[in-house]
Amino acid sequence: MQQYQDIRQAAYEANMQLPALGLVIFTFGNVSAADRKLGVFAIKPSGVPYAELTPEKMVIVDFDGKTVDGQLRPSSDTLTHAVLYKHWEHIGGIVHTHSTYATAWAQSQRDIPIYGTTHADHNTVDIPCASPMSDNMIAGDYEYQTGFQIMDALTQRGLTYTDIEMILVGNHAPFTWGATAAKAVYNSAVLESVAQMAYLTESINGNAPRLKDALIKKHFERKHGPNSYYGQ
Repeated sequence: MQQYQDIRQAAYEANMQLPALGLVIFTFGNVSAADRKLGVFAIKPSGVPYAELTPEKMVIVDFDGKTVDGQLRPSSDTLTHAVLYKHWEHIGGIVHTHSTYATAWAQSQRDIPIYGTTHADHNTVDIPCASPMSDNMIAGDYEYQTGFQIMDALTQRGLTYTDIEMILVGNHAPFTWGATAAKAVYNSAVLESVAQMAYLTESINGNAPRLKDALIKKHFERKHGPNSYYGQ
């Protein structure tokens, strides 16, 4: 339908950025783009290679995870996206990948420590890793429960989805979000880069210190503070 054209195009363009940025292989990932006024989002169809995607193949789903428009089956992660959109009213895009370094940290069940200024340009905290899902949650509606696994992890740490726009799901892989699908993809690329840098940092110096609070504050505020000026 014509009313979904914009989010279909946004979702298509964002999904195509994942292989271009080296964040996915085969069909290992998905992006969605939401229309808050219509209460729906467009998401990659399940199992379709990126080279075969078109805007028209994006599936339109409501915030309860029900298909509204589209001929193909939506991504297997659709219910996770739906839960986050339903509970986090200010996001417009979500990305899930199995990018190598971020996924390795998730499989290690470790937060990514804030070691350097690249990390601090985007976050003032370690990138959290949600605890592995409980057996009861796994036995239930797995993808639906993953959304709550993500939200619970932020709540437990006193964080909100506006404080940080990325997370690792323990034993699984990363999710990122943002005001738009394009911003969520940006956050996914940043997360992968920071994850790689942190891994290399620990490989070089297993006792590398966490970044000083003064530098964290300086770098975050010069990019995001009221008097921001950094853009490179």
